[in-house]
Amino acid sequence: MTYIEDLFSVAGKTALITGAASGIGLMAAEALVRGGANVMIASRRGAECEKIAAELNALGGGKADGFAGDVSSEAGVTALAAEVKARTTKLDILINNAGLSWGEALDKFPYKAWSRVLDVNVTGLFHLTRDLLPLLDAAGSRADPARIINLGSVMGTQPIADGAYSYTASKAAVHHLTKTLAGELAGRHITVNAFAPGPFQSRMTAFATDTDEKAAKVGRRVPIGRIGQPDDIAGATLYLCSRAGSYVTGAILPLDGGQSVQHGMSLFKDLD
Repeated sequence: MTYIEDLFSVAGKTALITGAASGIGLMAAEALVRGGANVMIASRRGAECEKIAAELNALGGGKADGFAGDVSSEAGVTALAAEVKARTTKLDILINNAGLSWGEALDKFPYKAWSRVLDVNVTGLFHLTRDLLPLLDAAGSRADPARIINLGSVMGTQPIADGAYSYTASKAAVHHLTKTLAGELAGRHITVNAFAPGPFQSRMTAFATDTDEKAAKVGRRVPIGRIGQPDDIAGATLYLCSRAGSYVTGAILPLDGGQSVQHGMSLFKDLD
């Protein structure tokens, strides 16, 4: 094994990714499987997770196992944690990727859109993490901590809603919770970081990115000039989950092509 291969290796690690039947969760799952990890993928679409796992297993490298899991309720979180504990005695990597959004005009935004979105994006994330701490404790060490990656968003970094008021608030909460847990869990040899993605192709963004033409149009609004690609998620995942990222905790990683530093302000330039 070369130095680079060893530095970024995830071979033999055990991971759980929620909401991994599509989008960013699937991109992370493929990266870990290709890297030799054993990856459990769970979402409300259990049959789809099983199908995706079979496709990932055909790639070689590690192993994928797909099953149903729902983090939108207390009962769902408890059941998913029990399912994971039945399948492994340790968990090297937890990627809290499951998420919901809701878009509507401000004057029509429904009350129920808050509880529904926050139950998945924040409440479920927190309680699943808490319930799986014994498995993360069993995996982590000072030299090789267990890893938690939470899915935030550039919309949790920038004051922008685009009609998705509960979503943007939930992602800001995810970022703050990530930093809080990073401080509390560091002594237990568990790192906690978050991705803050900009636009990627996924079910959630299909209305704006489901064709090459639409994706290119969205990409023109990104400073780097394109939307995110699977390798962008793969590289970040392998970095944070391997020895290369073992000293990083409490980071909100902006996978957004520069959107988190994009602004329209100019104080003194071109005053004439």
